[in-house]
Amino acid sequence: MSPEVERFKLTLRNHAERKSNTTALWDDQQKLDYATLYAEVVHRQQRLRDEHVKVLALALGNGIDAMLWDLAALFEGLTCVALPPFFSPAQRQHCLEQSQAERVIAEPSLQEELQAAGYQKSGEFWCRAFNSPSRLPEGTAKLTFTSGTTGTPKGVCLSAESILRVTRELDQASKPTDPQHHLALLPLAILLENIGCYAALYAGATLSLPSQETLGIQGASGVNVPLLLGCLASRCPHSLILVPQLLLILVSAAEQKAFDPRHLRFAAVGGARVCEDLLRRAERVGIAVYEGYGLSECASVVCLNRPQARRLGSVGRPLSHVQISLADDGEVLIKGATLLGYLGDAPNTAQWWPSGDLGEFDADGFLYIKGRKKHQFVTSFGRNVNPEWVEAELTQRRHIAQAFVYGEAMPRNHALLWPHHPDCTDEQLAAAVAQANEALPDYARVHHWTRLNQPFTATNGLLTANGRPRRDAIVERYRAQLSESAFSEESAP
Repeated sequence: MSPEVERFKLTLRNHAERKSNTTALWDDQQKLDYATLYAEVVHRQQRLRDEHVKVLALALGNGIDAMLWDLAALFEGLTCVALPPFFSPAQRQHCLEQSQAERVIAEPSLQEELQAAGYQKSGEFWCRAFNSPSRLPEGTAKLTFTSGTTGTPKGVCLSAESILRVTRELDQASKPTDPQHHLALLPLAILLENIGCYAALYAGATLSLPSQETLGIQGASGVNVPLLLGCLASRCPHSLILVPQLLLILVSAAEQKAFDPRHLRFAAVGGARVCEDLLRRAERVGIAVYEGYGLSECASVVCLNRPQARRLGSVGRPLSHVQISLADDGEVLIKGATLLGYLGDAPNTAQWWPSGDLGEFDADGFLYIKGRKKHQFVTSFGRNVNPEWVEAELTQRRHIAQAFVYGEAMPRNHALLWPHHPDCTDEQLAAAVAQANEALPDYARVHHWTRLNQPFTATNGLLTANGRPRRDAIVERYRAQLSESAFSEESAP
């Protein structure tokens, strides 16, 4: 057992002894105190030991069961494969085959899918034998799959040491605000939320694990706002991990007096760029939001704003366990807590990990992310534009749900827009574009836009399973609208 795992397990054992009656886990059906949590984890460790396996896959929704099995696998030294609920059946099967998961604990709805993949049920486990050599690097504690531009999930292999070092850093970062109740909004299979849950348990806080159905969150991007706000109002969490769209929902609700943020002490936001205007709106309504930055290959978080070190628009300073430098072209390079390797590839031996993101430091060491290096386009005037920057300014306004910006070798940038509501007028879209343009330099502004007749989805091949745009596919599908010949001055907003 690694020193970090020993430290975490000892911390939970101390909580079990000293905070035995404090609620540790709270899901849709029940609550568990710290004494029961520790006993349950130890019991499940023995169950895993009896199975004599090395790889366990979890295909469970958020809840007490998922957290207990996750901790048992961590403490038992197994590889835990996290399967997000928004993955397609084909993607789940790919993950199971590639990881050679000998045991799966899954929701009942996946029965036919697992049987078709060659698994047989025995007690709480779905079982399958694999004969070929393992493709996992030695010491892999967590196998997290990211859905890339092709949609085929790529396995990132991480050690327990790396994951738990980040866990301790997050615990320390939030300590000044003393959050005693964390609510998991994102699926546990998302590494950032998984580590956030560990941090809550490190702190001896209550960890709320309502199901995605209870929260009103459907798939990778659908949200039933009244359900979500109702759950937050009934549980009153002190801390949350948010993606920008969830932050936008909470800010808009707070502005309309439909959400009371006074109980919220620490809301970390990441996963995509957050526009400064949204952060200022959050400040005005009293949401204590702290933007961060990270990537799965570096065990999630590497930078974070904190209560005593916060700069709007930046992703904060590097956490103490990592070093960050910038390459000559501005690419962010990261040293410390990097992956063991990709599943099936040679082990990672490089000291510095190229993030693929472009960044800048200010004089005080705060990092500003400018977008993906590979997504950058160059206008016909020779200006470099990172479309995510412009898209964040657009989608974090009131009326625009999805935006795609393109301007490669063109004098004017064009945006494809999908509104939040079908009754949104073109005038309202135009006003939102104009508002976003005010925050942008001329070369990055949206000069023309097209209203889409359908949203980007994974089903139509224009989004990855985890909600990111398939940029090449979108350009191909809407080439006529995006090409300069389709523009006319009359169509400009």
